[in-house]
Amino acid sequence: MSSLIKRSVLLSGHATSVALEPEFWAVLDNIGDLLKLTRAELLIRIDAWRGRRPLASACRVLALQWAGGDRSFVEFEPAV
Repeated sequence: MSSLIKRSVLLSGHATSVALEPEFWAVLDNIGDLLKLTRAELLIRIDAWRGRRPLASACRVLALQWAGGDRSFVEFEPAV
């Protein structure tokens, strides 16, 4: 089993971290590259998209949806 990799980000003015398996980070990095977002920008967008789901869970769900061909996240526009 892969060990978790922790990444830190500032969300809504609060420092937080997300720990995911490297395989999930690889998919998220691919999504970020395609959307021309830094990892921090992608995590901020996922945070806005996730609703009440924990951030790490939202990251995994997005990666699984993306791997399954669901690209609806591309259409998501965070509220300004």
